[in-house]
Amino acid sequence: MRVDELLADGLTRSFEFFPPKSDEESAVLERSLRELEQLDPSFVSVTYRGGRASRQRTFDLVTRIQQAGGVTAMAHLICVGHRRDEMRDLLKNYLDAGVTNVMALGGDLPEDPSLEPSDFTYALELVELAREVGQFCVGVGAHPQGHPRSKDYASDRLHLARKLDAADFAVTQFFFEADEWVRLVGDLADLGVEKPVIPGIMPVTTLGGVERMASMGARVPAALVARLDAANVAGGPSAVRREGIVAATELCAELLGVGVPGLHFYTLNRSTATREICRALFS
Repeated sequence: MRVDELLADGLTRSFEFFPPKSDEESAVLERSLRELEQLDPSFVSVTYRGGRASRQRTFDLVTRIQQAGGVTAMAHLICVGHRRDEMRDLLKNYLDAGVTNVMALGGDLPEDPSLEPSDFTYALELVELAREVGQFCVGVGAHPQGHPRSKDYASDRLHLARKLDAADFAVTQFFFEADEWVRLVGDLADLGVEKPVIPGIMPVTTLGGVERMASMGARVPAALVARLDAANVAGGPSAVRREGIVAATELCAELLGVGVPGLHFYTLNRSTATREICRALFS
């Protein structure tokens, strides 16, 4: 099914994976897929970090999941650093394989643009290309705290509104306070855009994760850092993990209470934390 149709039917539950690079990673992913299928996901998405090898791994995994028939799959596409004809061919290949759900992303700027010439600057251009190529359901990314490349908050929201207006739905970068989603959706509504925005969820399960998440454009609130620090003092890393899962579950419950269209879990190819959160929420 198309993701926009799934969203129209009611609350969605979705999981995100990345394509494995080794036999060991493949084994971990296969186990996670089997375990998470038991949660009856609405759809799953597969990331793509750029480059020919990564592009092929994403294509192979997405098409395998889609053709297996058990769950709807969505492919991530990154356009910055790519040529237009290259992306057009990839979109056509997905259509030929029966994959109609894509996540259109800009991606990181190349370190040396002269070595990776690009026909794209923004994800909006990829959304428009997907519309030209075929009947895709197109998702885009949204950053509650603002995209790292945005000049300021106002311009970030204007650009996001234009992008989402051309797409079918958005999935956010992970965040940690329900008010961030409420504010984001309100800002978009003020700009005349009311398409579904699915919150992205990633629990903080280690103290080291606090800094990593901040580097990815999602600052961890001081109150949550204090909770994790207190858990570490009381019980060490295992207690930190437990507290992080509890905090993520609380966030999801708050989001469900304010009417989100779905929950999208960043799994890092492992199922345990996601299964714990979903059991607490939906059992």
